[in-house]
Amino acid sequence: MDKIVPCLVLACVALVGNPGHATTHDFYKGKTMRIIVGFAPGGGFDTYSRAIARHIARHIPGSPTVIVENMDGAGSRIAANHVYKVAKPDGLAIANFIGGILMDQILGRPGAEFDALKFEYLGTPLKDSRTCTLTKASGITSMEKWMASKTPVKLGGVAPGTGLDDGARVLKVALGLPIHLVSGYKGTSQIRLAAESGEVSGACGWGWESVKATWAKAIESGDAVVVLQTRPTAHPELPHIPLAVHYAKSEEARQLIKAGINDPADMNRIYALPPATPKERVQILRRAFMETLKDAEFLAEARKTKLDIDPVTGEELEQTIAGLFKLEPGLVAKLKEILK
Repeated sequence: MDKIVPCLVLACVALVGNPGHATTHDFYKGKTMRIIVGFAPGGGFDTYSRAIARHIARHIPGSPTVIVENMDGAGSRIAANHVYKVAKPDGLAIANFIGGILMDQILGRPGAEFDALKFEYLGTPLKDSRTCTLTKASGITSMEKWMASKTPVKLGGVAPGTGLDDGARVLKVALGLPIHLVSGYKGTSQIRLAAESGEVSGACGWGWESVKATWAKAIESGDAVVVLQTRPTAHPELPHIPLAVHYAKSEEARQLIKAGINDPADMNRIYALPPATPKERVQILRRAFMETLKDAEFLAEARKTKLDIDPVTGEELEQTIAGLFKLEPGLVAKLKEILK
């Protein structure tokens, strides 16, 4: 008996002295995780998050239950603010918001109640290939028709900081396109319905990945048309659709398109944890996030639902976001003027 007691004591000391082991391997067992999407159900953000939620638990020790919660409003700021300020930093709440709102700090825009440099970033499933997609019924089915339009073309938007709003505003100034932005929709699903009813003509800053997944029938029938790409190079599936940068007539216009549209697209569909989340849980979820995006079952579902996957890691996101705070002051001033 004398030999057993010391062994038991040593075992207890080992467990107490290594709480990280229990946290790493046992914390998520029996727990429920939430992916809090900043946009309404049925849109591109929601579609990606629900696909990820169906597969990510397999890659997290303890295999927690993962649910999706929609917290739309203010261009996903409500969701981002909630996870930053309200959600416990325990690794059970993940925000899914649009990367453009991180520019709020740089541009001095109201509404964002977070420090972009303090989120714990998991990554993003892809770099968005942003487009201007309009309905055939609008009559704007080419850039030539758009540039010749005698009246501003109505484009749907959500809120400042989203690719839909900022993209339209930048293109209006950089290319001189006749645009009337109608903002306030809760997501691309509502804009799609508004376009189909003739309330707006379509939208700019709309990711091709989202368009082809959620508006496939209209694209296939020709009732919706991709008129312009705002990528730096053509998407392989859209080789004949013109690029916005080719219509830029000055270096300033090209820089505005890069800083106001292209760079934010690289960090568009952000997944992030609250500040002060334990580092070991951050690493668990970063690893699980990237493993999910390589998972054979997930990729099979993504192909079936036409979801493109071109992931960016949490570490890469951190570097990109840090770079935003180093933009040239003159360019920041011009963007402030356009995106105010």
